[in-house]
Amino acid sequence: MQGFGTKARLVVLSFLQFAVWGAYLTSMGRYLGSVGLGEYIGWFYAVQGIVSIFMPAIIGIIADRWVPAQRMLAICHALSALFMILTGYMGLTKGDAVSFNDLFWLYTAGVAFYMPTLALSNSVSYTVLDMAKLDTVKAFPPIRVFGTVGFIISMWIVDYTGFQGDFNQYFISAAWGLLLAVYCFTLPNCPVGKGGENKSIAEALGLDAFKLFGRKRMAIFFIFSMLLGGALQISNGYANGFIAGFGALPQYADTFAVQHTNMLISLSQISETLCILLIPFFLSKFGIKRVMLMAMLAWVLRFGFFAIGDPGMPGVLFFVASMIVYGAAFDFFNISGSLFVDKEVPENQRSSAQGLFMLMTNGLGASMGVIAAQEVVNHFTQNGANFAGWPTAWYIFAAYALIVAIIFAVVFKERKEA
Repeated sequence: MQGFGTKARLVVLSFLQFAVWGAYLTSMGRYLGSVGLGEYIGWFYAVQGIVSIFMPAIIGIIADRWVPAQRMLAICHALSALFMILTGYMGLTKGDAVSFNDLFWLYTAGVAFYMPTLALSNSVSYTVLDMAKLDTVKAFPPIRVFGTVGFIISMWIVDYTGFQGDFNQYFISAAWGLLLAVYCFTLPNCPVGKGGENKSIAEALGLDAFKLFGRKRMAIFFIFSMLLGGALQISNGYANGFIAGFGALPQYADTFAVQHTNMLISLSQISETLCILLIPFFLSKFGIKRVMLMAMLAWVLRFGFFAIGDPGMPGVLFFVASMIVYGAAFDFFNISGSLFVDKEVPENQRSSAQGLFMLMTNGLGASMGVIAAQEVVNHFTQNGANFAGWPTAWYIFAAYALIVAIIFAVVFKERKEA
């Protein structure tokens, strides 16, 4: 399997990988608000980060040492889909009386098996591309574009079926997950690392990836990845409900932004598809430091535009601008960072190093960031009762991203090529 055939197989993998996530990531907050759980939105998004603190590392270790990565990917998606079905079933049977505990623990189990697949699917893709003797920096970004396409299609399905505000979004996610679990068994075998008697216990467990913190530049990179990761889930958790909330005001009730919020938000993912294609050029032209700075400044604009926008004209143009800059905010950080880590570590540490990157970003960073955001939102909006408090919350998030960008610009040093 070479060239086009290899890329086509990985395109399908990428499409399905993110279709699973797109079914609920941008609309779950709206559903939780509709059943009286709005004050807990941060916890549902934070738990993705909490499980990412340990699950990607554990799954990455297993894939590096004992179970072929593509098979491990299939197992994780099958288990995640099972728990998403149970989460949706709980929402179905309990209706508006559903409680935090009814949903949270089943959902937690689902994302505990999903989150490791983000890093693991990258590892599978890089390995398969290497086996086909293709350059990962050039070949992977166009493949990853179709992950964003899958995310968008899934969002649109949820929007057009009217599932943005109900439990059915979990069932759609599960359907994608089961399909992907089956597909993973058809992918090329990814050899596990060969064990050796001279390996230490830490190496056998894959903990050697943490040695990367012994390198100053990598340690700084991972720390700022964590800090910027704090911004990752804020708009996913709150943007849909925030925009839909304008529907309570008569002048905005019938606007497209309120009626089809997921469609509007999907402009963010459409922007992603363009920005992913720019990554090889930007990395070679500007280097990882300036690309990361672009991502940080894009987060400033992302939140700032939410603060000053509204669903009417011309206010909705600020919402559109916020969606457009999201492509750079997310991809210039997540995809470029993943490629940077891939090039900086030995081949036998790839899965565990990608797991470490996920731990710092979608783990520690995202979980702490969205819990802090929940406190900000609940304080300034009085748990959603004071809609006028939203701009202050968005400005606070923008200020945070700006401070991180300024410190990163001073502290992180690009490696000088010989």
